[in-house]
Amino acid sequence: MTKFDAKRAKQLQPDEHIAFDDFPGLRLEATKTRRTWTYRYKSPIDGNMRQIKLGSWPTMPLPAAIALWEQRRSARDAGEDPALAKRKARQGVLASDSKTSLLPGSYLVKHLVADYLSGHVEHNASQRVQTNTKYALGDPIKPIISMTPEAVTRQIAFKLLEGLRDRPTYANRIKTELAAAWDYGLDAGRIKENTPNWWRQIMRGKLRSKGKTRNGERITDKRVLTDIEISVLVPWLPVLESDVSDVAQLYLWTGQRGNEIVAIRGNELTEEKDGLWWTIPKAKTKNARVERATAHRVPLVGRAEQIIRQRWSRHGAGYLFPYVAAKTGRKTTKAKRHITQAAIGQVIARCQPYWVRKNRLVTDPPIPVTGWTPHDLRRTARTMLGSMGCANEIAEEIIGHIKAGIVGIYNLYEYDAEKREWLTKLAARLESIVAV
Repeated sequence: MTKFDAKRAKQLQPDEHIAFDDFPGLRLEATKTRRTWTYRYKSPIDGNMRQIKLGSWPTMPLPAAIALWEQRRSARDAGEDPALAKRKARQGVLASDSKTSLLPGSYLVKHLVADYLSGHVEHNASQRVQTNTKYALGDPIKPIISMTPEAVTRQIAFKLLEGLRDRPTYANRIKTELAAAWDYGLDAGRIKENTPNWWRQIMRGKLRSKGKTRNGERITDKRVLTDIEISVLVPWLPVLESDVSDVAQLYLWTGQRGNEIVAIRGNELTEEKDGLWWTIPKAKTKNARVERATAHRVPLVGRAEQIIRQRWSRHGAGYLFPYVAAKTGRKTTKAKRHITQAAIGQVIARCQPYWVRKNRLVTDPPIPVTGWTPHDLRRTARTMLGSMGCANEIAEEIIGHIKAGIVGIYNLYEYDAEKREWLTKLAARLESIVAV
């Protein structure tokens, strides 16, 4: 089966299942009371057939199930057995609980951090976020790792963050993760109930970024490109390599985040009655850890549709921006990796006149519009929607922001028709600017 039929899913009898040709091993299995997404696979460790639960339908929609299937399948392709890994993680948490109960008073911050990483982060965050979190909870917190959580006073917490004031964004990340680790320990009963979580209280609002340094000056303004700048920049973009040029244009024509654009896959695209759609799985969005967030649907219009269709025809169901090995110039095996948002930003930065680092390439062409980053293109698209009269709730849906407060709980309308209408208008506006 290649298309999901909700009616058929509801009519499944106990012990029946639905399989999907495009997603090997992904199944929707039925019991008397529920429908469950599972991934069935052959273990790379012992060759036995195993399966792992991904979630329940309809609470977990198909795009979200595909995203989890993709993660589990990638782990399996890398030689890991997802079911065994999950079992070991659970056993590790139980062992940690046992040690804590047997050795009262010896539960240290390093144990708390390890439990937080294995019990929460590894189950709820992407691989990239896991790596960044482990880094933030590494060397910077060495002064407290051998202390008990109860012994970390307000003064000690403040001193740790004070020492990182020259890197406010980094310090704020450490503060956030330590606060979450303390909450995890309190919820799990691994630290005493009356232990204060100072990380939630100290230095509120005081760890703010000072902006970027450009030509020796601090730049804090949010950049939005003008119509004249767009008319010059967009025709120039093809001077760059195709990946960079296409990603930059997709920023403007869709308003999406860079890390979502570079990770787009052909199996996230669907031909529908009103045109081509891109469904970004929840697990690949910035809102992946927000419980009420869902997969994000983006209509592809105008130049965005042209770019995606060309790449779709070349790369099929895999990544449309596959990583190219620098030494061989060949695509990586089965295109398991994609280019990164950071790589796109670096190419743009090297073309700026204020780039003075040694790794500037002779082939980097001078850019005609200076002082911007790829994310400024997303901000430009959102600003243009507002200037054209697009209602805030529609524009926010287009760029993938979650509805705030009580509105997000009760208004579950997805604005599909409005998204296509306004992105069509945006595409027309951009083309009229470029044509000048």
